[in-house]
Amino acid sequence: MTTTSEFPNIPLREIRGPSAFGGELKRFLQLLWLISRTELRTRYQGAAFGLAWSVLEPLLLFGVMYAVFSSIGRFGGDIPNYPSMLLMNIMLYRGIFAASTGRATMSVVSRESIVRKTQFPRIIIPLSVVLTAMLMFGADCVVLLIFLLINGVTPMWTWLLFPIVVLGVLILTIGMALLLSSLYVRFRDTAPIWSVISLIFFYGSPIIFPVELVPGSLRDALFFMNPFVPLLEQARIWVTDPNAPPISGLASGPVHGLLVPTLVYVGVCVLGAWYFIRQAPKVAEEV
Repeated sequence: MTTTSEFPNIPLREIRGPSAFGGELKRFLQLLWLISRTELRTRYQGAAFGLAWSVLEPLLLFGVMYAVFSSIGRFGGDIPNYPSMLLMNIMLYRGIFAASTGRATMSVVSRESIVRKTQFPRIIIPLSVVLTAMLMFGADCVVLLIFLLINGVTPMWTWLLFPIVVLGVLILTIGMALLLSSLYVRFRDTAPIWSVISLIFFYGSPIIFPVELVPGSLRDALFFMNPFVPLLEQARIWVTDPNAPPISGLASGPVHGLLVPTLVYVGVCVLGAWYFIRQAPKVAEEV
């Protein structure tokens, strides 16, 4: 029988697991669509309203927020098309970012069985969560369009630019989803910590109120480090209020325009992609 002692000069080679990418593009896209479709079918499985919850959730949250801040708090009366702005911001943040990152955090670990036994590009798992959210966001956009027209928002050619904002939110969401899903494999505290941070982001973004209502010092110190500030404010200018103050004119002092949120935006996307690619071959042994 052959033993390892007979080959003393042969070095041991590390065998790495499947990487983040790999295989043919066609197979990659087919797997991505298959997992996304499965995720979409099972997300509200057993619920009475089924996939209709993808629209009902942001609408119910909008109803609560509007009742509290408009009717009870007497807020939003001086903001043009406030209800439309509020619903649009909730759909952008909750429908894409919060929904994707919340589910993507545990997505790799929740699919432990296929991660351990199957060879496939690991990045498909968090991407499928984001793609599912985007499919559901498509229904949200139809509801948003109807809501805009019912509430008397004048159609503008800049509505055609709204997908640019959606793309910006999508790229940021992918970067954060990759970072969180890879961190959760090693650090299970990631999920509860992110749930708190996500809530802070919700109230620290111009979702309920526009940026110009925030005091200048707080605006510079907090809001312009938040990459959602320029995205949501630009959506407001293009969709609900073309006379809103331009983004570049809202900052003062040492913070100017889009510099800080752009750096944060790029940093999150690059860090998320780099860390996921780095950790992907080790996922099977760590889940």
